[in-house]
Amino acid sequence: MQTFRFDLCELPEETKGLREEVREFLDKELRHVPAVTRAQTWMGFDAEFSRKMGERGWIGMRWPKRYGGHERSAFDRYVVLEEMLAAGAPVGGHWIGDRQSGPLLLNFGTEEQRQLILPKVARGECFFCIGMSEPDSGSDLAATRTRAEKVDGGYRVNGTKLWTSNAHKAHYMIALFRTSQDPNNKHAGLTQFLVDLKNTDGITIRPIKDLAGNAHFNEVVFEDAFVPEGMLVGSEGSGWAQVNAELAFERSGPERYLSSFILLVEMIRELQKRGGTEGVREIGRLVADLVTLRQMSLSVAGMLDKGENPALEASVVKDLGTGFEQDMPVKAHEILGMEPTIGSGSDFEQVLGYLTQTVPSFSLRGGTREILRGIIARGLGLR
Repeated sequence: MQTFRFDLCELPEETKGLREEVREFLDKELRHVPAVTRAQTWMGFDAEFSRKMGERGWIGMRWPKRYGGHERSAFDRYVVLEEMLAAGAPVGGHWIGDRQSGPLLLNFGTEEQRQLILPKVARGECFFCIGMSEPDSGSDLAATRTRAEKVDGGYRVNGTKLWTSNAHKAHYMIALFRTSQDPNNKHAGLTQFLVDLKNTDGITIRPIKDLAGNAHFNEVVFEDAFVPEGMLVGSEGSGWAQVNAELAFERSGPERYLSSFILLVEMIRELQKRGGTEGVREIGRLVADLVTLRQMSLSVAGMLDKGENPALEASVVKDLGTGFEQDMPVKAHEILGMEPTIGSGSDFEQVLGYLTQTVPSFSLRGGTREILRGIIARGLGLR
């Protein structure tokens, strides 16, 4: 039976200089950004900020230099991500391309695709979205119905993708389409494609407002959209295996425990204003949970640095991290007894208001709890 591997892992000494460099950059860039805006962090979209990160070599840090990367370690990349999220930087523009679409193309893309796309992503000039979810499919990717039919020179695509973050601002989508049907194997016949959202006819992108009133989600409809054969990623029918490899990148990073970090900071500041020892024990418990999740996530980064596949451990980090993040607004309300507000109030009240509305979605991104726990159970040989 397989067991979890969370080896103790410390950041190398040489990452300290990088951390200070990133903090100095963020202090300048975010000095006048309000806390409620910083609370949006990985969903915050700022093309100019992404470009500045690209100039400093903080996107595509692990990629080969011939594709615009910098051949740095997984730990260097981890330090940059950790500081960005802790400060509440708007990383949503380049986030998907750096975290999963770029690595996917490195693993499965053609040389032409890599040369065309990766240098632009590394410069912070090219943004991605992910076309996985579909209407009426829940979290079952094997239920994908959007069809890519082989035609002369490529594929004709018809169907709909849903909950597609920042599709209205992205240049490309990595999309999972069905290229064939096998009634005895629903995982077969799935293929990934690189879709040019800016220059492809037959694509309609419609915004979907979330509970907080934001419209970063989208419905993307394909109506006889033509995708050239050269935009197929990997091989036809290999999409299921490729998607699972891609999701491992999505589930293990520090965003899985730092998405509500700004609220923890504002809680501590609010308690400092009151003086005394109110809330100290509760804050201590939250910090202990945070440190434990960080150590688990660092262990996954260490495995990635060695070229290992931490899919099982990444699922555990994502599941536990989501619970921690979603519990944060509840704990904040219990500890301070203050109500969340929208558009007015103190920094704490506004950050609490934003995250109270937003955290329910955290258990959907990267796989629902049910999906993750099924992966964990299979990985441990329990089902």
